[in-house]
Amino acid sequence: MSTYANLPAPSPEQGLNRYMQEIRKFPLLEPEEEYMLAKSWVDHQDSKAAHRMVTSHLRLAAKIAMGYRGYGLPQAEVISEANVGLMQAVKRFDPEKGFRLATYAMWWIRASIQEYILRSWSLVKLGTTSAQKKLFFNLRKAKAKVGALEEGDLRPENVARIATDLNVSESEVIDMNRRLSGGDASLNVTVGADGEGSTQWQDWLEDEDSDQAGDYAEKDEFDQRYALLTQAMSALNDRERDVLAKRRLSETPVTLEELSERYGVSRERIRQIEVRAFEKLQERMRELAKGKGMVVPA
Repeated sequence: MSTYANLPAPSPEQGLNRYMQEIRKFPLLEPEEEYMLAKSWVDHQDSKAAHRMVTSHLRLAAKIAMGYRGYGLPQAEVISEANVGLMQAVKRFDPEKGFRLATYAMWWIRASIQEYILRSWSLVKLGTTSAQKKLFFNLRKAKAKVGALEEGDLRPENVARIATDLNVSESEVIDMNRRLSGGDASLNVTVGADGEGSTQWQDWLEDEDSDQAGDYAEKDEFDQRYALLTQAMSALNDRERDVLAKRRLSETPVTLEELSERYGVSRERIRQIEVRAFEKLQERMRELAKGKGMVVPA
């Protein structure tokens, strides 16, 4: 969709404050206007109509992207991935279904961001169960729920509460919190000039209530990813599965030396097997994801 080339793009050089100011210039759409633009795109592939639908929802994409702070990744890149998901949503949106584009776009935006995060962090490093992936993407929300907004280790009572809410062990909560701590950007940072009339990041973000479709999609995403990982492992032979599991799926990875002694080969050969197995796993997961119509990296 050529629409993307004409979008404002967040970048470290430009600054996110300026980007947020730019996207606020695009007006939100009334339901009737959104419907007519969507029909124009579906029936006539009207790129101008698609562009207006995308730009009117850039604030929503930015809001969702800001919810994924704290993963140690450049915020500008996370927002860019959110915009890619938004474009996918516009491309596939059917106005005859009876709901707004924002409701439909939430799933695509989250999916695109999560693909980027998983790709950057290395999927198999995040844990092997759907509960652990749920913890990865929901820990910050859970911390806010119990009022644990301070940096550093969580208090024991908060660890216990979060572990119960997300159905994981307390040790997993502690470990994930330590891995994800740091790098947060505050929504209360001032945007624009100092003094009277200054606004904050959160003032620029569109307020969209949670909806059933979005909640279901977010929950289902983790199960789909774990199913893909499990299925993709069948593409590996026994030795590749064993090496990959012991080197990347284990909480206490086995050393190259130990595996080289077990298989009677050099440490360099074990390293090569590990790298090749991981590449095969990623390739197979992309193939499976495309077959299921899931968002995958280009």
